[in-house]
Amino acid sequence: MKLHIVIVEPDETRARLVIDSLQPLGHRVTIISEGAGLARRVREIAPDIVLIDMANPSRDTLEEMALAAGPMDRPVAFFVDRTDGDLTRQAIEAGVSAYVIDGLQPERVAAVMDAAIARFQMFQRMRLELETTRRALEERKLIDRAKGILMKARGISEDEAYALMRKTAMDQGRKVADVAGAIVTAAGLLS
Repeated sequence: MKLHIVIVEPDETRARLVIDSLQPLGHRVTIISEGAGLARRVREIAPDIVLIDMANPSRDTLEEMALAAGPMDRPVAFFVDRTDGDLTRQAIEAGVSAYVIDGLQPERVAAVMDAAIARFQMFQRMRLELETTRRALEERKLIDRAKGILMKARGISEDEAYALMRKTAMDQGRKVADVAGAIVTAAGLLS
């Protein structure tokens, strides 16, 4: 798969080494030599992956660079010359897909990119599953509240209340959770 890669590298010589290691693979590479305006530039370029080389990151710089590169939108790999446990933890918490100590080595870039992409995709699936589960739980709570309202208002059982909401949803071409939301909203207005 051919990728569009952004490399954030202030040293032109190091950047050229990385480009030379990636071009035989057919990837398109864009170099950003400074961190100023990084978020805007990354959004405009919309790369598949961002590689950031930082010789000696501070906590603030690391967080700023990670967030600017959009680690929730695309894989981001950090290459640092040295680090400490707190910086590593902070990078991972910011959503960085790969955090490589001992700098950006051209011969390792392709393998690190593959690992960063795989990790990013795994976390994207997990975030999607978590969001789906949260949404289902919220819908379940809403449906339960609506059932309670119908049971009290109409003097019917829980099964009858759910069947009524389900029939209404089918008749109107809506989801049961949407009908439940309307019931809860209406009940709130009427009380």
